[in-house]
Amino acid sequence: MPDQKTKTSKSMSAAGAAEPDTLEQPDPEGLSPISRRSFVGAAALAGATILSPMALTQSRQQTLSGRQGDNASDPGPENAPLLAMNHSANTPPFTDTGNPGPVWYSFDLTPKRLEGGGWTHQVTERELPPSKDLAGVNMRLTAGSFRELHWHLADEWAIMLAGKARVSVMQPDGKMFIDDIGVNDLWYFPAGMPHSIQGLEGEGCEFLLVFDQGAFSEDDTFLISELLAHTPPEIIEKNMGWTRQEWDQLPATQLYIFPADLPDNLNADNRFLGSNRETQTQFTFKMSSMAPTVKATGGEVRIIDSKNFPVSTNIAAAQVTLKPGAIRELHWHPNVSEWQYWIKGKGRMTIVTAEGKARTMDFNANDVGFVPAMAGHYIENTGNEDLVFLEMFKTGHYADFSVNEWIARMPDRMAQAHLKLPLSVIRRAPQTKNPILPK
Repeated sequence: MPDQKTKTSKSMSAAGAAEPDTLEQPDPEGLSPISRRSFVGAAALAGATILSPMALTQSRQQTLSGRQGDNASDPGPENAPLLAMNHSANTPPFTDTGNPGPVWYSFDLTPKRLEGGGWTHQVTERELPPSKDLAGVNMRLTAGSFRELHWHLADEWAIMLAGKARVSVMQPDGKMFIDDIGVNDLWYFPAGMPHSIQGLEGEGCEFLLVFDQGAFSEDDTFLISELLAHTPPEIIEKNMGWTRQEWDQLPATQLYIFPADLPDNLNADNRFLGSNRETQTQFTFKMSSMAPTVKATGGEVRIIDSKNFPVSTNIAAAQVTLKPGAIRELHWHPNVSEWQYWIKGKGRMTIVTAEGKARTMDFNANDVGFVPAMAGHYIENTGNEDLVFLEMFKTGHYADFSVNEWIARMPDRMAQAHLKLPLSVIRRAPQTKNPILPK
């Protein structure tokens, strides 16, 4: 352990001798020097005893921690279930300071749009204002039900959370891609490409959609039903050859999510496409059969970006699994902000931004987390089961910096000058990047 540095301060003289304007050293937590005159004056006004810098720091820790004695008690009304789920938001660690802005929201707070074949709800910039790069939609389709043929202004990245689905997408050259996907499999549909999703036999499916526009709205999509319903029937007759009577039989309003019969088997649908089947570009990715990018005692990481999923040019992702007590090491991302979806378990995260602003929050399944670009952070599994969450980025290439690795690369004198620790202590930290650190 490092030697305690002795801080000295001159006592006030009985004769009223002039005192220096500042304490001789900053306090041990790196705060700026405290004005002795302003500090003494405030203490005198409050009738308080003047504290040494070390005692002041200890008092600050006790006050900010909210866990000393009776000062954290709340005899008034409380929402006990909410407090139990996010204790750190209400009683943060003493290291939290300032307000870096909202970093948490939950899909369970957003209204579901219920349709005949399932439901959908979303967390966008409207619910989490700092998230201007990405938005998320959680959707459910019963067996056979469709998310109507449609297209978007934004790119769509998706992961299957439960069940199975058949997806289709058509390219500008007329080639059609159709595939079946299961739990932990992905798809990516670039903006403007028409596509569909259909729940398959059994329980149907549930999936998460991530869009590369923070202000995206799932209600603001282009639908084939509305395109045809709002095109004059005489144009439909010229374009398709369908009569006015046949136009009258088309859906008058959007279908959006609707029940339908189960499809033929995948081979039959691909045989139907024949030479119009897309075979070069792969719009789906079988993460369910992917080996971990990183595997450690405390968990594993799977990174998916344009290197291994070439069509995903604008969204990169990592699926992280942490064992109880393990942490996603202290790190930051140099290029973009991070949008998270928490799939399973519970954990906590501290985010530290510029000017020393820091916020700690607890997270549970179906929550969304947000980390501002370049902000340092960690994630800790605080539960009794595996924690699984997604890190999402508006970029084609995943990148991060490890704090441990950075310190390890500092020459000895550089490290000691900045950390104020004995070299033996500094080099006791991991000397390489370890995305997952055990309990």
